[in-house]
Amino acid sequence: MNTGAPALPEPSGLARCWTLDPGIVHLNHGSFGACPIPVLEAQNALRARMEREAVSFFVADLWPLTDRARGTLAPIVGARPQDIVFVPNATTGVATAIASFPLDDGDELLFTDHEYPACRAIVRAACARAGATPVEARLPWPVADPGEVVEAVLSRVTDRTRLCLLSHITSATAMVLPVQQIVEALRERGVETLLDAAHSAGQADLDLTALAPAFATGNCHKWLCAPKGAAFLWTRSDMQPPVRPLVESVYSRELGSGPWRGPGERSRYNLDFDYMGTDDYTARLALPDAIAFLEGVIEGGLVAVKTRNRAMALEARRLVADRLGTPALSPESMVGSMGVVALPEHPPGLGARLRARPTAYADALQDALLERHRIQIPVWSAHNAAPGAGRFVRLSAQLYNAPAQYACLAGALVEELDRERGL
Repeated sequence: MNTGAPALPEPSGLARCWTLDPGIVHLNHGSFGACPIPVLEAQNALRARMEREAVSFFVADLWPLTDRARGTLAPIVGARPQDIVFVPNATTGVATAIASFPLDDGDELLFTDHEYPACRAIVRAACARAGATPVEARLPWPVADPGEVVEAVLSRVTDRTRLCLLSHITSATAMVLPVQQIVEALRERGVETLLDAAHSAGQADLDLTALAPAFATGNCHKWLCAPKGAAFLWTRSDMQPPVRPLVESVYSRELGSGPWRGPGERSRYNLDFDYMGTDDYTARLALPDAIAFLEGVIEGGLVAVKTRNRAMALEARRLVADRLGTPALSPESMVGSMGVVALPEHPPGLGARLRARPTAYADALQDALLERHRIQIPVWSAHNAAPGAGRFVRLSAQLYNAPAQYACLAGALVEELDRERGL
């Protein structure tokens, strides 16, 4: 790393609540999140409790602690607690739901080209096993109106479409999709939906009971600031009987009348997922502490946090785009706590040379921003563009960020793009 890095803009005063490196401008909360100090302390206390007496922790304590976490999360995602189970991450949730969905030879599984790459791979693998066909809907990019997305998805539905994997908020391109319109239209056509809500909880409003997809899965370590390893899978009640975890445990339904019956009267769906062998479950168990932190850190609680973050993301997107002279890639109505800004295009020959540069990330520009400017932010290419073209940065806005950090980003991008033109 460059030890002679320039002075950095001050983050928000709330940055004191995190353990973030003060020598880096953190503008990428969306990738892995960041866990506040009080939440880490709560998780450490749970770990200490587990290690003091592991038998009681796993056999007796785990169940009420899991129910507490489930009950705390439920109102945030608009769900009944009993319809929620915990998984390590949203990708596992997608894999679990698709593995549990009945696909037959000749069926079609629909997804979009803006889905998370691992989830696209899961779709293709599941279709290969079942003899089904993966069908990709190409979304417009840039997009001028949410209706264009609705049309793009529905245009790929046929009488063989059984399930649609649909992001609520796309990962790389950070678009809040019109999921209510799409899910309702798919239902009218007899198509179930698996909602990938990886970025939703803590960033956007979500009412799963009202929306009623077949499945929904989301991360809690991102915008709810829980420890890594906390995510949920929601399943509509009529879809729950065949849903199984990817790993069976001693509480497997095959052993239901044996010595491992599980505690109380919890549902088969809950019991199958609540314990899947010896593991560190403290990330999900600390989720109530993460939610309590967000509810108490600023006046107005989680609602105010979401409002503040979205306003900052919109202003940051405007500031950086104005400095670069590039157009908006999506309307403001499709922006949450993240925003993308297009980078000016280089001539094709230069673009090829830039793509050939070694990088620890997806683009060497990200390395340069980190090494020379101490800014951590992803640089990606648009899905529908030619390889190496249509580059953009995805910026995140969290409570620890401040407007001056995005002005710093704008200046750094101008400098690095000028440097690229000289290559």
